Amino acid sequence: MARDLEASQRFYGTVVGWTFRRARLGSAFSVAVLDGVPVAGIGALATDLAVAVAWTPYFAVDDVDVAASRIRERSGTVAVGPVSFPGGGRAALVADVDGAVFGVWQGPVSAGWRVGLGPAPAWLELRTRNAFDAALFYGEVLEWATGRPGCCEVSYEEEQVVLRQGGEPVARLDSGPVEPGGYMPHTRPRWHVHFRVADLDSAVEAALDLGGRTVSVITCDGTERSIMLRDPDGALFTLTERVAPPGAEGGAA
Repeated sequence: MARDLEASQRFYGTVVGWTFRRARLGSAFSVAVLDGVPVAGIGALATDLAVAVAWTPYFAVDDVDVAASRIRERSGTVAVGPVSFPGGGRAALVADVDGAVFGVWQGPVSAGWRVGLGPAPAWLELRTRNAFDAALFYGEVLEWATGRPGCCEVSYEEEQVVLRQGGEPVARLDSGPVEPGGYMPHTRPRWHVHFRVADLDSAVEAALDLGGRTVSVITCDGTERSIMLRDPDGALFTLTERVAPPGAEGGAA
């Protein structure tokens, strides 16, 4: 959700290398493309819907009305919708029990749209008070780990709930010190998106030149270097760059 579609396209096109095409949902929407693969969507609706500028994951469901009912039954919130869009598809903007915002989408999904080892996003992260409780909520609402074709598998690894599709990690649910009523957005329960780039330092420099801000320092876990940023409108996201593991380059002389 953005305020200015052209400004957002200019920022992310420069920082992450995306190009854009018009979405079927109307002139206020565009689809970001990288290496011919659809990556993300930007909709200039933040002002119209009176919502914060933010990256929000949308999960595909068979029936958005059923999903909305499940969310209400489990003490979540349905904030907007379900609403129908021109060109096909229905969606709702919702929140889980702790207030983390996400969307549910019923309708066509591009065959190339994916999370994981593709161009981007690298993965999604839910920052919440209790990852196990959150996994139960989302599993019941979105039918994770049900064994039906195309659904996700769930495992508990290193104090995280890890969501996989086809064996590939696509999301992680983290327990942590979050504040549902926190003043700063990055301290609240929320879904957070990680975008992969080829050159992290150049991407960060470009973001700062275009009015973005850093929220963290660059960290490295041995396989990826990452940093959290805000875009000029305040939307939080993380850029991540793969690094070679120690000893991977070259051998003994």
